[in-house]
Amino acid sequence: MSSFLGCCLKRDRLSEVIEVVVVKCPDSCCCGCCSAFRPRYKRLVDNIFPANPEDGLVKSNMDKLMWYAMNSPGKLDHIGDYLAHRLYRDINRKKTGYVIISMDALDQLLVSCHANNLNLFVESFLQMVQKLLESTEPTLQLRATQSFEKFANIREDTPSYHRRYDFLVSKFSSMCYSNDDDVVTRKQLRTAGIKGLQGVVRKTDWDNLGENIWLPTHMEKIVPSLLYNMQGNESYVKGTTEIGDAPDNHQNDGEKEPHELAEMCLRELVSRATYGKIHNIVKPLLIHLDQQNLWVNNSFAVQTFKILMFSIQAQYSITVIELLMAHLNERSSESPQIRTGIADVLSKVIPIAAGECIGPSVIEIINSLLEHIRSSVVGVLNGKEGSAEKVYQETLIHALGEYANHLPDYQKIDSMVFILNKVPGSDRVDDGESPRPEAEVKLQHLLLKSLLKVGTKYTTAQYSTTFAQSFLVRLMRLSVSSVAEVRLIVQQILHTLIDRHQNTDKLMKPTLELTRLGLTIGKPVRQDVNFWKKSGNELLLSIQENCEFANNKLANIEAIYATLMLLVTEIRCDDVIVDILRVLFYIQITAQSGKVNAVASIQLHAMVAAVMVVISHMVPALKDHVGAVIKKRSDTNPHLLPELLPHYDSSLPHSNLPEDLLFDNAKVLDLLTSTNLDEKRLNASISSMMRRHSTTQHSSAADLNSISVEVDSACSSPGLTRRPLEEEITFEALKKVLTESPEQRRKVEEERRKQITEAFMTESFEALVAKIQAKQPDILQNKLTEIFSRLPPTCPPTQPSSASISCDSAVGITSPSSIYQLPYPDIFIY
Repeated sequence: MSSFLGCCLKRDRLSEVIEVVVVKCPDSCCCGCCSAFRPRYKRLVDNIFPANPEDGLVKSNMDKLMWYAMNSPGKLDHIGDYLAHRLYRDINRKKTGYVIISMDALDQLLVSCHANNLNLFVESFLQMVQKLLESTEPTLQLRATQSFEKFANIREDTPSYHRRYDFLVSKFSSMCYSNDDDVVTRKQLRTAGIKGLQGVVRKTDWDNLGENIWLPTHMEKIVPSLLYNMQGNESYVKGTTEIGDAPDNHQNDGEKEPHELAEMCLRELVSRATYGKIHNIVKPLLIHLDQQNLWVNNSFAVQTFKILMFSIQAQYSITVIELLMAHLNERSSESPQIRTGIADVLSKVIPIAAGECIGPSVIEIINSLLEHIRSSVVGVLNGKEGSAEKVYQETLIHALGEYANHLPDYQKIDSMVFILNKVPGSDRVDDGESPRPEAEVKLQHLLLKSLLKVGTKYTTAQYSTTFAQSFLVRLMRLSVSSVAEVRLIVQQILHTLIDRHQNTDKLMKPTLELTRLGLTIGKPVRQDVNFWKKSGNELLLSIQENCEFANNKLANIEAIYATLMLLVTEIRCDDVIVDILRVLFYIQITAQSGKVNAVASIQLHAMVAAVMVVISHMVPALKDHVGAVIKKRSDTNPHLLPELLPHYDSSLPHSNLPEDLLFDNAKVLDLLTSTNLDEKRLNASISSMMRRHSTTQHSSAADLNSISVEVDSACSSPGLTRRPLEEEITFEALKKVLTESPEQRRKVEEERRKQITEAFMTESFEALVAKIQAKQPDILQNKLTEIFSRLPPTCPPTQPSSASISCDSAVGITSPSSIYQLPYPDIFIY
C-alpha cells in the first residue's frame, strides 16, 4: 500500500488515490485507516451518532455539522443523501434508535439552513419521510409526521414546482382511518394523519403549489378523512355543539382530540379555497353525507355546513348554497326524509350567505326553492307520502323565509313580486264558479305561504314602494279566489304589509271594547294619502267581493275585519274613513240581502258593528247613532255583536232586520255634514252600491263609476276631436284591459274595422242607419250638434239638399234634419 501511495504521489495523482481508497474502504470500517480520506461532510454526519442510540444525538458534533452546512450550502444535498443512506440501512437493520437520531438531525438542518439550493436537500428529506411512513411501526410513522409538520411550517425561498405530495396525501388520509387495537395508538395515528394533511395543505398553499393539492383526486381523500374523525364527536351528531367562529388556535395542539384537530384542519382548508376550488371541497362532503346516511338525522350535516359558511371567504359563500341546492335537485327522487334533511340544512345555513347575494343570484335561489315546492306538490298528487312531503314543503318555505330575512329591503320587494308572478291564477280573474285543479289550488296555497313568509321579514316604510301597481293588481286578483284558504292567506299578506305598528295581533278578533286593544296609531303622512287616492279603491273592491263568497269561514271574516281596522289606523286621512263607511254599508246590504248563508250574515253584521264603533271614536259626530244601534242590538239581538262564533242557530234573525238594528246611511250622511269629511263622496258611493246591488252583478262597476277622474280635455287642443265613450267603464272592462295582451287588443280592433268596412260596402243605407240608431239613439243628433258648434261664424248652415249641403261650394255639411242620410255616421268617431 505504501509503495503504491508513494508512486501515486510522485505522479501527482493524489486525488485518484483518495478516490480509490474511499471506494475500496467500506463505510463500516472501524480501523480508522481510511477516515482521513473520507469527505468531511460524511465524517461530520458519522460523528453525530453515538455509540449507544439511547444516548441520543451528540449535540456538540451536531453543532459542527450545522456550522459546516451553513458555511458550505453546496454540500447540503450531499449531507441529505448520506443521511438518507444511513437511515435506509438502519431501518433494514431494525435500529430504530439511529433512525430517530437521523430524523432529529434532519429537523435541525431544515430549521437552521435556508438557502436557494435547499430543494435538493428537501428531496432527500421527503424520501426519508416516505420511507418511515411506509414502515409498519407506529413509532416511525409518528416520527415521520412530526418531521413533516415542522417542514410544512418552513417557507422556502425558491419552491420546487415539480415536487408532488400524492403519496403523503394518501398515507396521511389512511392514517386518519386507523383502527389499531390499542386505543392510545389509534388516537395518536389519527391525530398524526390529521396533522399531516394540515401540513400538506399549508405547505402547498404557501409555496404556490396549490393547483396540485386542490385536484378532486386529493380532495376526495382529504375531506372524507376529516369528516370521519369529526363524526367521532357525539356532540356534533346530536347537535349539542354550537358552531360559530373559528376556535381558539392558541391551545396546545397535543391536548386536542382528533375531532377538534379535524375541525381546525377543515376550517383552514376551506379558508384557503378560492372560487374555482370550492366545488372540489363541497362535492366530496356531500358524497360523504350521502354514503353515511347523515341527512335524516342531519345534526352533523348542519354543523359541518356551518363550519364551511363561517370559514369560507364571504364573497364565495353563496357558491356553497348553490352547490347544496344543486345536490337537492340531484336527490329529488330520494325519500322525503332525505330531501327534508337537505332542505333543513339549507334553512340553517342560507341566512349566513344571504347578505352576500347580489343581482341574479337572489332570484335564482328563490326560483330554485319554488321549483322544489312545485315538484313536491306534483309528487303528493302522484301518490307520494303526504305527511312527509308536507314537512318537506314547510321546510322549504322556512328556508325561503330565512333567506329573505337577511336580504336588504329592496331585494325583499323584488322577491315578493317574483313569487307572486309564480302563483297560478295571479294573471287572470277567478270567476268563483269554475272548479280549480287540485294541483293548482295546492300550489297557490304553498306559494302564497312562501310570499307571506317573505312578507313577515319585510318592514314597510311607504305603501307606494311596497305595493307597486303590478304587485297590487295581481294580489287583488288572488284575493277574490273561489278557494277560502287562498283568500285568507292573501288577507294575511295584506296584514303583514300594511301593519307598521304591530297592531295585527291585537286585531285578530272583532270586539267592542276598544280600551283593551291598545292600538298604536301612526301620524298622517302625505305619501300614504297619495297612495290611497291611487290604489285604495283596489283594496276596497276586493274586500267587498270577499264578503260575498258563500264558503267564507270565521277566519275569513276575522281577516277582513283586521284588514279594515289596519287601513283605518295606518292611513290617517278623511277619504279612508269615508271609503270604509261606504264599504261597511255595502257589507250591511250584502248581509241583509240573503246572498250569503245565515251564519255568514250574522258574522258580517257583527263585524260591521265592531268597525263602526272604532270609526265613531274617530268621528265623534257618529257616536250617538252608533251607540244607539249597539244598545238596541245588545238588548234584543246580541248575536249581531261581537264576539263572533263559528256557528249560529239558523233561526236567529239575520236578514230583513228592522231599521233600528241597522246603521242608517241617511243619518250618517246628515251627521257628516257637520264634519270635515266629504259626505258627497259617501252619498255617491252609496247610490252606486244600491244600483249595483239591485242589478246583482258580481262586479264592482258601480263603485268604479262613482269615482270621477279628471282628464285634460281633448277639445282644448285645436283640430282634435274627443272620442266619446262607446261603452260604460266597468270593473270587468278594466280587468279585460289589464289581462289582454297588446296583440289581442290589436287583433280585436282590426276585426272590428274589418266588420265596419264590410258592412259599409255590402249593407244598404237604411240598414246601416237602423243599426246605429238601435245601438246609440242619440249619437247622430249629438254628433251633428258638435259639428255645427265648431263651424266658423262666416259659414252658417244652409238648407239641405238631396245630396249634400254646400258652403261656398267647398265644404259639405249635413243639417240635423238630414243626419240620417249619412252613409255610416260612426266613422266620425275616428
